[in-house]
Amino acid sequence: MGLIHPTAVVDPGAQLGDGTRVAHFAHVCAGARIGTNCALGQGVYIGNEVSIGHNVNIQNNVSVYDAVTLEDAVFCGPSVVFTNVFNPRAGVLRGAELCKTLVRQGATLGANCTVVCGTTIGRYAFIGAGAVVSRNVPDYALVVGVPARQIGWMSRHGEPLSLPLKGDGIASCPATGERYVLREGVCCLAAEVLA
Repeated sequence: MGLIHPTAVVDPGAQLGDGTRVAHFAHVCAGARIGTNCALGQGVYIGNEVSIGHNVNIQNNVSVYDAVTLEDAVFCGPSVVFTNVFNPRAGVLRGAELCKTLVRQGATLGANCTVVCGTTIGRYAFIGAGAVVSRNVPDYALVVGVPARQIGWMSRHGEPLSLPLKGDGIASCPATGERYVLREGVCCLAAEVLA
């Protein structure tokens, strides 16, 4: 079990991996499954039907509601918003209509962005601060705006890649030198193409 602040509430049954830290006034519900070495910031809420991988960083005031899955090494900036129902009404029970959201390995969600339920955010994608994501985001894509639109590609290290939005291309991460290949609108590491 990790380090849990005395003001945090971790319901019996919640699974927290070794090294996971839970900050002030956070609440982790009984059915949540959280991996190792995660950081949950102040005021974070984790629902019952939530799965969180290893090395995930969730900044202050983020609510991760039921039907959301965060894979390994996801970063959620302060006040990221997740939804899980398309048409909520206070007087209508919609528990059977929860729509799943998947955030793939290494993705970054910028501060105050909103992720509309039913979307998949690809591996190492980068969502700009304040964006509203209402459709799937490809691996390594950089998206911004309302609604979110792709404006580029990002490396695993979080550096912009000089690749066209469409078509084919090859680029290297300016920080690490890793090479990336874009083929027919799909970006991946060059090593993955050769494997």
